[in-house]
Amino acid sequence: MFGAVVVGVGIAGWVRIRDMLAPLPGSPAEKLTVRGFVSSRRNLDPQQGVCQITVEEAVSREDIDVAFICTENVSHEDSVRTFLQAGKHVCVEYPMTMNYSAAVELWNLAQEKGLILHEEHIELLTEEYLELKREVEGKALLEGTIHFTGGALKPGFGFLAFSGIARLTWLVELFGELSATAATMEEDPHNDYKKMTAKLKTVDNRPLTWIEERGPDLPRGKNINFHFDSCTLTQIPHAPKGAVGLFKQDLIHFSAKLAGQVSPEKLDREKTRILHCLKLAERIQQLCQI
Repeated sequence: MFGAVVVGVGIAGWVRIRDMLAPLPGSPAEKLTVRGFVSSRRNLDPQQGVCQITVEEAVSREDIDVAFICTENVSHEDSVRTFLQAGKHVCVEYPMTMNYSAAVELWNLAQEKGLILHEEHIELLTEEYLELKREVEGKALLEGTIHFTGGALKPGFGFLAFSGIARLTWLVELFGELSATAATMEEDPHNDYKKMTAKLKTVDNRPLTWIEERGPDLPRGKNINFHFDSCTLTQIPHAPKGAVGLFKQDLIHFSAKLAGQVSPEKLDREKTRILHCLKLAERIQQLCQI
């Protein structure tokens, strides 16, 4: 069994506790048992029967092998480093860090210590994404756009290229390695409005545009416009909700890594994609600040 601690008990942290308490029968997640949760700001009553502990206790206890980092984005890097240095495996919500070099450092630290470092990307597990991937497969892209809208972000989520890295991950998974050619940021601080527009290109020089738009009155949604040599996709295909929740699927994937059930080749491909997306996000931020 792997003893686990959940750091941060917002929505994601609460779900992590729930899923470990009721894992999918027969899955590797049955090997995880939650030992406690950490909340740095508040003293809380037990959550779903699980008691609060301190960070110091979490890193020192021998019956805790795994940490789930579910805090604000800007604190991910320090938390990941703290638990890796203590010899704990780590599952962290995206983005792992707010810069590429720090992510490389953390991957190297995990490798040196023989630990699993897993960055959650539940957007790749959604039925709508999987259906879109099937639609795109085998088609030759001419140009495309993905435009995300959503409510204003609370402090701690970081620059839009990092807080919205799920959309960038979609594009990389669908169309391969990308490079950033230009990026702009529109801001209205008084109305808590931001709009980032990033110009990207594929390895065969096909243009892609990623727009991330946030404001108090904006509905949450993703709009696409992908032109192929054979057709145009303007809507994400509708797909019924899967039987297993997205965080529970991610928990199973992470648990399989802990159990040594994921091949080194697959682990390396995932690491390469995650680092590529973080490097792209950093470059987009740099271009917006020029």
